[in-house]
Amino acid sequence: MTAPASAPAPLTGARLLGAALLLSLANFTVVLDTTIANVSVPHIAGALAVSPAQGTWVITSYAVAEAITVPLTGWLVQRFGGVKVFVVATIGFGLFSMACGLAPSFGMLVAFRVLQGLFGGPLMPTSQTLLLSIFPKDKGPQALGLWSMTVVVAPIAGPLLGGTISDTIGWSWIFFINIPVCIGIAIGGWLMLRDHNSPGRRVPVDYVGLGLLIVWVGSLQIMLDKGKELEWFASTTIVGLAIVAVIGFISFLIWELTSDNPIVDLRIFRHRGFAIGVCVLSIGFGTFFSSVVLIPLWLQTSMGYTATWAGYASSMNGILAVVFSPIVARLMGKIDARALVCFGVSWMAMIAFWRAHFTTDIYFWAVAVTFLVQGLAVPFFIVPTTSLSLSSVLPSETASAAGLSNFLRTSGAAFATSIMTTAWDNGASEKRGELVGRLYDVPGATEVMASRGLSAEQARGQIEHLVQVQATMLSTNHLFLVMSLAFAFAAGVVWLMPKARRPVAAGGGGH
Repeated sequence: MTAPASAPAPLTGARLLGAALLLSLANFTVVLDTTIANVSVPHIAGALAVSPAQGTWVITSYAVAEAITVPLTGWLVQRFGGVKVFVVATIGFGLFSMACGLAPSFGMLVAFRVLQGLFGGPLMPTSQTLLLSIFPKDKGPQALGLWSMTVVVAPIAGPLLGGTISDTIGWSWIFFINIPVCIGIAIGGWLMLRDHNSPGRRVPVDYVGLGLLIVWVGSLQIMLDKGKELEWFASTTIVGLAIVAVIGFISFLIWELTSDNPIVDLRIFRHRGFAIGVCVLSIGFGTFFSSVVLIPLWLQTSMGYTATWAGYASSMNGILAVVFSPIVARLMGKIDARALVCFGVSWMAMIAFWRAHFTTDIYFWAVAVTFLVQGLAVPFFIVPTTSLSLSSVLPSETASAAGLSNFLRTSGAAFATSIMTTAWDNGASEKRGELVGRLYDVPGATEVMASRGLSAEQARGQIEHLVQVQATMLSTNHLFLVMSLAFAFAAGVVWLMPKARRPVAAGGGGH
């Protein structure tokens, strides 16, 4: 699909700065909401009478809904124009943020989170492509660096804000804070960017492709979320969801590859750099994101941390991430971007291996330091990977490529989170059984505790608690070892990408 014949001139001066900050804030807000609920899950679960494991639906339902609408951005931009899509998505995101905060039940909260994610999805690729369109072409890497910084920092700021807000004024406010931000972004975005709205034109809607996308992604996510609760493939429900997901995925591939107007342009995968780049991005970001979810859960459920202090530990990631994001953007013109990605992902592999040796007597700063030093690596991973992927496609395919890249990144994060939290619970149960089998002289330990003033029931409770905490720690260590291997794999795969052949520029909103 060809790009438009002409495009508005890039912005300059104060208007460029203001528009760039506004677009970055929009993406920051959307990505923030993928993690702001992480440390709030125990609060939400307790307030709405569900288990912490069920509470993670607040995270994954949003991520999946967001992932489903991201690939639709190319079609929406063609039909209505990028700026109109951006403004309407911002308004919808703000409205359903308010609805989430007012939700009277867990089911309603999940439903509103789905709707919030549906409007949040288009904001990521439109903010990215609009940033590229308002910057001069030779400043494309700097524009991507600014956008990527929000992807890096937002998941880190989320736990800090979520923990502080949940512990002080209540979990509902993690959603209410979006309302004034969205109002400002919608008004400012229209005033500053309306001249950059591309003319809309009627294009066919791939209803079949859209339906198949929703079916296979939704079925897979529900299967991952409900698997443990329903005892996996011992349940006919899980078997049915698995069959639907597999058939739906195969049907989706066949339909999209043969359709004249696919809802997701899978032909972009013919570019080797893009295909390998999004593979590395999905594996790396999914692994990173699942660790951002897992550590706050572990700290609160096993280590006695409040949501605020779990957020403080996680937020340390942001310090070096902010410092190094603009540095990485400048290094990309001087150093092979593949080397930058390999360094960043390898560094994260070492951090995961370090965390695989945590113990139950670890103190706050020992946990926080792992986040601090990890912050250095994240921009080395996200900024050049995004640039390498988008530079591998044709200029007219940039918008579609950005949407597909964001789809795979966000869906990878959702799937990885479900898999990791389920594996964490299962691992803790298995380790608990092993530890119970190795307990020595429980009656003697109970008598010692009783001699120190505890009742027999209290003594048994203490032993049970110690066993559970150690079992959870062993399960956590095992998962971080698996994460280390996943990062190492991604670091090796990146070298299969070709070097960037052109600067990244805004495309024509192709789809």
